[in-house]
Amino acid sequence: MSSHPADDPTPGDARSCDAIEQVIVPRARDLGGFSVRRALPAAGRQMVGPFIFFDQMGPAEFLLNEGIDVRPHPHIGLSTVTYLFDGEIVHRDSLGTEVPIRPGALNLMTAGSGIVHSERTSPAERAKAPKLFGIQAWAALPQSHEESAPAFVHHAESELPRITGEGKRVRVVMGSLYGQTSPVAFPHASFYAEAVLAPGAVLPLDPDYDERAIYIVSGTVDIAGESFGAGRLLVFRPGDRISILAVDQSRLMLIGGEPMDGPRHIWWNFVSSSAERIRAAKADWKAGKFPLVPGDDKEFIPLPD
Repeated sequence: MSSHPADDPTPGDARSCDAIEQVIVPRARDLGGFSVRRALPAAGRQMVGPFIFFDQMGPAEFLLNEGIDVRPHPHIGLSTVTYLFDGEIVHRDSLGTEVPIRPGALNLMTAGSGIVHSERTSPAERAKAPKLFGIQAWAALPQSHEESAPAFVHHAESELPRITGEGKRVRVVMGSLYGQTSPVAFPHASFYAEAVLAPGAVLPLDPDYDERAIYIVSGTVDIAGESFGAGRLLVFRPGDRISILAVDQSRLMLIGGEPMDGPRHIWWNFVSSSAERIRAAKADWKAGKFPLVPGDDKEFIPLPD
């Protein structure tokens, strides 16, 4: 998805315990019937593992014959990770991919040296007053893969491991957690999962990776006696075993991984370890050198001023 002009996230609540390194509160931007809340990048925190961009999309309810129309736009140096709780988005890209993503499934689009894609609501969905609610994250590619060939994979809900019991329902989207490994391949040690917790359920988060965080999509959780509500990204210090208690019915996204191999430059839809590479991508998009999206080649998002 295009880098929507959402305001930068802000520092959040006081840390509840020494295990919490930072609390980030996303700032929302209304895009006309469609709200986006950005949690990463934030002041003092560019990435958690490889995750350099983290947006909550919606929840939104559109009028009949309306929906989202994110026109073709470019990316380099990252993978987009799209996961929905409600609704549908039709993804098209310059590789010729055309696939709808629905709740519980995963779209992983690897930009590498350069890709163009669009995201729209289908005519069939528009005809029934569509909804949309989900998360789109960007994962920075390691330097060894920044100029890899672009690629796209889709994994259906049934392909992603699911762990249930004791009031917990966890779907492992990327990486390995709780003894389960996702089929989604990514070239940097990382994890990404959805957890739905019943009131009173306790979810452990072991220090298997140096960088870990949870994003509270809905509900309220308790950590070390302090409560946090929806719309908070809690970044944990390395080395501590975390216990997350659901105060009420809660939905969380668990993200993290090993530290990335150096900081990244991020401008609009471009991520790179090289500022010069981003300047070149800007020039290429302005000059029309990126490939077109088959079936969606009449519109595009121009380079920002």
